Amino acid sequence: MPQRRRKEGKENMIKVGIIGSTGYAGQELVRILLGHKDAEIVWYGSRSYIDKRYADVYRNMFELVDAACMDDNMEELSKRADVIFTATPQGFLASAVSEDILGRSRIIDLSADFRIKDVAVYEKWYNMEHKSPQFIKEAVYGLCEVNREKIKDARLIANPGCYPTCSVLSVYPLVKEGYLDLSTLIIDAKSGTSGAGRGAKVDNLYCEVNENIKAYGVTTHRHTPEIEEQLSIAAGSPVILSFTPHLVPMNRGILVTAYASLSKRADYEELKAVYDHYYAGERFVRVLERNICPETRFVEGSNYVDVNFRIDERTNRVVMMGAMDNLVKGAAGQAVQNMNLMFGLPECEGLELVPMVP
Repeated sequence: MPQRRRKEGKENMIKVGIIGSTGYAGQELVRILLGHKDAEIVWYGSRSYIDKRYADVYRNMFELVDAACMDDNMEELSKRADVIFTATPQGFLASAVSEDILGRSRIIDLSADFRIKDVAVYEKWYNMEHKSPQFIKEAVYGLCEVNREKIKDARLIANPGCYPTCSVLSVYPLVKEGYLDLSTLIIDAKSGTSGAGRGAKVDNLYCEVNENIKAYGVTTHRHTPEIEEQLSIAAGSPVILSFTPHLVPMNRGILVTAYASLSKRADYEELKAVYDHYYAGERFVRVLERNICPETRFVEGSNYVDVNFRIDERTNRVVMMGAMDNLVKGAAGQAVQNMNLMFGLPECEGLELVPMVP
């Protein structure tokens, strides 16, 4: 059964299917798409809750969604949907996608299956065999601010990871313009617990997370090669960096603090002009005013990324910062932004989400 509050002119709607709709990123997709004037959700996929009412899984959807959860049959879904979002664990889409499915529906994958172009790197970091390497070259990395034109014609989008989105956008202008000694680049990141997904894990229990902060995945986090690959493309040469994520006791948000030595002398005005040049006209990247540091509370619930930098003249280093909501710009919001580009819609449709404070 379709969503209760139907939109006018539904015959012209983009038919949307979501596999993994009951995870945190999947639920965020539902929340955003319910406010999208050109999209209609026709499939709420969930392996764990088949035939259960979606509003019984997420009570915030009471009287908004009457549909029951369906299975993850990609073959059948591709016959009903114009676009499929796969908010699933690593390995699902690679094992399910086919030329027939891509011939019927466009796919936006929120997992890492098609983000990394070197299949050997993917298999090493994710410790699994890639089941569909033939589609890796075709897949477009869906960072809209960088790959906008390629996204428009893509059949398969690799939606970026949350840490890579915030990390890359925080440092991209200075990497692209050669202002950084990339051998010195270090990225420190902190995320709320929703970034670990909705599955039950001891490490994410309230008593384990509350009143605590910890580093995890030190030297081994799977987003490291994704960040390195994207920055290598920007720099035009291989980038190897140190990336350390931390878990902090909050529901949403990512804060990135990156450090690198300047490769040449530059003052604030010069670097600010670089950021302004790259992000001029970008709806969802906000370059903050001088000496204002990004904060997660000022982007929560929105598709914005706030970025800024400061120069440490004493050490000749630049500190680059970014903040965003990991479930919106870091997942579902960016996925909808990609969908808008793919279907020729205004990029901000459904994404005019004012940050929630407090």
